[in-house]
Amino acid sequence: MNEFSYRNGHLHAESVALADIAREVGTPVYVYSAAAIEANYRRFADALSDMQASICYALKANSNLAVIRLLAELGAGADVVSEGELRRALAAGIPAEKIVFSGVGKTETEMAFALDVGIGQFNVESDPELDILSAIATNKGQTANIAIRVNPDVDALTHKKISTGRRENKFGIDISSAEDVFARAALLPGLQVRSIAVHIGSQLISLDPFAAAFTAVAGLVQRLRAAGIEIDHLDLGGGLGIVYRAEEAPDMASYAAVVRESVGNLGCKLTFEPGRAIVGRGGILLSSVIYRKESDTRKWLVVDAGMNDLIRPSLYEAFHAIRPVNEAASGGTHAVFDVVGPICETGDTFALDRELPVLGPKDLLAFDSAGAYGAVMASNYNSRPIVPEVLVRDDKWSVVRRRQTYDEMLAQDDIPAWL
Repeated sequence: MNEFSYRNGHLHAESVALADIAREVGTPVYVYSAAAIEANYRRFADALSDMQASICYALKANSNLAVIRLLAELGAGADVVSEGELRRALAAGIPAEKIVFSGVGKTETEMAFALDVGIGQFNVESDPELDILSAIATNKGQTANIAIRVNPDVDALTHKKISTGRRENKFGIDISSAEDVFARAALLPGLQVRSIAVHIGSQLISLDPFAAAFTAVAGLVQRLRAAGIEIDHLDLGGGLGIVYRAEEAPDMASYAAVVRESVGNLGCKLTFEPGRAIVGRGGILLSSVIYRKESDTRKWLVVDAGMNDLIRPSLYEAFHAIRPVNEAASGGTHAVFDVVGPICETGDTFALDRELPVLGPKDLLAFDSAGAYGAVMASNYNSRPIVPEVLVRDDKWSVVRRRQTYDEMLAQDDIPAWL
């Protein structure tokens, strides 16, 4: 991660010293590198440049308006899963026609709003959703462009909580019944059905599941065309993994080759919905040590970031590399620590048995690869204010989400007059 590197012994985001950000903004704080995010997007786009491909960034990975604007200026569309994300995409400057609305539980209100603003595509995930969207569009005198998301029953070989392409998962329509669903959808008023969507999970580091899923979709295209249902667009989702520890994440050229080999001969326009692959390694979480605590058997570093700020280790047993902001001297003293937060939960643990330099109170640590599914999953658990986010470009930086104050947090609640 070259955009987060040591210079003269001090960790920087591009040309900005992280210690300077911590001094002015406090910790915990998320810091994003514009250069890293832009480079990741360009790698993805360049690998697919010989195809009829559009890239719709998946906002669920990181929905900060500044991050979305950064990608909008590069030409990205958006993949959204709620009205809130749709409103964020629009507010950041992504044209409505470049927005795909995914998600298994769209409400009638959300569908109506999406139709009113003129989004490019709905990814429909069930029979009941087809009927409701058809009724809403017909009542409005509009036509909704839809893809039907199929579930190919492919094991993504990833964590069970982020696998979405198995028959037992809640997402999509079983591919074995998809032909009947497409045939019925083609007869419903208010719908234009031209696309198949598929997304099998997140943090995939093997290309084999992609190949299996895309090949299954290619077969479905041929069967639908033979039945007189014209398919000219495929939404191939996202899911490419990144390096957190020692994974060998697939390179974009190899991924693009899988796409060409599986669906490249169909003449379809393609949509991709990367999220983590664009922003994951473009961000870090900066935290300070509160205490160093020791017993006869364990050593702990208690830091000011908690599971409410970065829930991935608690929720997914996820690994994040942890580095001191001030580079450890060669030959300096190291020890094995558990890195834990202040939340009143044993699960508020970022790392077990992690070898680190011996640090003390107020020393700064950086949690790497925290640009995806970090700030977006933060909460007020233990009545802790939501932490700020900072975007860096070259030697400039700005707070792109300020730290929530205690008064703002308390103002969300109302005490009834009868209490």
